[in-house]
Amino acid sequence: MAAAGWPLSAVTDLLPASLSLTLLFASLVVVLVLGAAAAFFENIRAIGCVHLLERTAVSAAFFEDPNSLNKVPCPSIYDPAEKYISLIIPAYNEEHRLPEALTETLNYLKQRSSAEKSFTYEVLIIDDGSTDHTSKVAFEFVRRHKIDNVRVLLLGRNHGKGEAVRKGMLHSRGELLLMLDADGATKVTDLEKLEAKVRALAKKVEFSPAPSASSSQRLSDAEIAVFGSRAHLEKQALATRKWYRNFLMKGFHLVVLLTAGPGVKDTQCGFKMFTRAAARKLFTNIRLKRWCFDVELVYLCKHLRIQMDEVAVNWTEIPGSKVQMTSILHMVFELLLIKVGYGLGIWKIYS
Repeated sequence: MAAAGWPLSAVTDLLPASLSLTLLFASLVVVLVLGAAAAFFENIRAIGCVHLLERTAVSAAFFEDPNSLNKVPCPSIYDPAEKYISLIIPAYNEEHRLPEALTETLNYLKQRSSAEKSFTYEVLIIDDGSTDHTSKVAFEFVRRHKIDNVRVLLLGRNHGKGEAVRKGMLHSRGELLLMLDADGATKVTDLEKLEAKVRALAKKVEFSPAPSASSSQRLSDAEIAVFGSRAHLEKQALATRKWYRNFLMKGFHLVVLLTAGPGVKDTQCGFKMFTRAAARKLFTNIRLKRWCFDVELVYLCKHLRIQMDEVAVNWTEIPGSKVQMTSILHMVFELLLIKVGYGLGIWKIYS
């Protein structure tokens, strides 16, 4: 009974030194784990709060017309479509790679619009806070092709590719919306493959795939997402990459599978097409702003019951990639955010 009144220091003195160190280490680990968990959940909560504010905020964004010097108000994804297709190109420090990709893209679009009167288009370049001359290069294309066909949205500071794509989608005018990378790694002509798949899926749910204006309107009302895929090139990539890169990529793909489930082999290809109705649901729900927004799109498609499919596209490695090996750690962290945020109901999905 007397031992009950002993001070803690006296009890500690009776313990072996090794056991005392073990208890101290275990206590530190528990404190660190609890602190990390608290910070993690606070991050999830903060992302949810920001998303709620963005959903309810009235956008004051505008496009600058370098020819007339006027400010053109940004349209909304909730407005009726005015173009057949919108191409959304996120760009961060792309002054060197952007010109060639834009030239090739616009040449294709002009040729097709000349051949098909119903094929109207716009290209949206989202400058994600570039510190080089990306915006200057982009505005030069606006001067040449007019603001009705080419538009530049300046985000001011760097937010991440996911946010740049989200902004472009929410301010586009197309029946179909295509996101593609600024490096031109995927040939723009491959959009015809994704377009054909969208029409095939729309036909299954009794949406007419005919290219008339009225049927195009109905096509945009179908909720469909089609992802470009490089999965058919995986064997070649495995043979050319170093072993540790292959190990990390295989591990990342496993975590993606556990997060979003099966169905899409290549979530990270930057070539994706959405109908206007699908984009409206997806990009008003999306939370992640950087690397793994693609995985979140797959997750949201499944939970919003948006039809999705995958189409093989041509892809070429273009020097200047901004993805580094350390980026994979950030990706894994974002995948955990998806799993916990949606899994515990902290992030709500609005239909």
